[in-house]
Amino acid sequence: MTGAGTAARTLDPVQELHDAPLAPLTTLRIGGPAARLVTATTDDEVVAVVRAADAAGEPLLVLGGGSNLVIGDAGFPGTVLRIATKGFDLDGTRLTLAAGEVWTEAVDRAVLEHGLSGIEFLAGIPGSAGATPVQNVGAYGQEVADTVTEVVAYDRRAGETVTVPAADCGFAYRHSRFKADPDRYVVLRVTFALNDADGASGPVRYTETARALGVAEGERADLRAARETVLKLRAGKGMVLDPEDHDSWSAGSFFTNPILTEAEHAAFLARVAERLGPDVQPPAYPAGEGRVKTSAAWLIDKAGFTKGYGAGPARLSGKHTLALTNRGAATAADLLALAREVRDGVHAAFGVTLVNEPVMVGVEL
Repeated sequence: MTGAGTAARTLDPVQELHDAPLAPLTTLRIGGPAARLVTATTDDEVVAVVRAADAAGEPLLVLGGGSNLVIGDAGFPGTVLRIATKGFDLDGTRLTLAAGEVWTEAVDRAVLEHGLSGIEFLAGIPGSAGATPVQNVGAYGQEVADTVTEVVAYDRRAGETVTVPAADCGFAYRHSRFKADPDRYVVLRVTFALNDADGASGPVRYTETARALGVAEGERADLRAARETVLKLRAGKGMVLDPEDHDSWSAGSFFTNPILTEAEHAAFLARVAERLGPDVQPPAYPAGEGRVKTSAAWLIDKAGFTKGYGAGPARLSGKHTLALTNRGAATAADLLALAREVRDGVHAAFGVTLVNEPVMVGVEL
């Protein structure tokens, strides 16, 4: 599943359209039409559409709202299934969300109406609930793998609905078994184990957030203040959807933060010293035994691609170098040309190859 957002509401539920524009259903506002677009509002409808497409041997694209998606200018030659299911079911601190629930709204309800922590640092992320386990969505020191207990999905290979416990989801940095095998599973529901901490957030694990909240890393903060602080930080980077702000016409972070082996990290540090001087220390975070994670945004900036870089309709965000944006009339070709320029420039400067985070449909980086 590719995500959801406010743009997905431009269609009424339960309908079928042909030669349907897809660009308005993505946060990038980029992409050609779908041969057929079907909107499903129940799990049964979702499964029926998937089964019919599979039986006919027809290409299928499952769409929430396109918040983590780049669709090619030629569009999609088969059926696009837009999941618009609803369901916010709370049993104590156990929250089950239908795949089509808008993630930002679900977080707000959990925090503001029910005082539950566990996903408060994921406020403001555009996307559907069903997309969150696919990408193992994360930000500001929190990721859904921390709280997901199970995922209910339709297994296209087995032809049946299955329940996948968290231990079998294969969660890793921006990764899961669902992302690893994208043509097999269609997420229907996700269950989270949240916490009632009497108005306190989860531990603050991100330096920028801790500084903004005025607490030490590892401490807890006021739950509502944590949500509000994250929203302000994201908005300052153009990472909160705003139809009037072209810096938010993006797919979010376009590249994942590179994870390097010790040997790769040593070679990288040598390139940094050669290019920027021996006293420059790039960001480095533990990423498992023998591995180090560094910052894609730092790499992009230090390679010479600063905020607002670009002269055409696709440019880097004026607020954050990690977002590639549509300034109003960009095509997928424009966006990918910029992405390749940035990727190749970073590799030439530092020997590190950036990997795209958004799902690519009909295009390749």
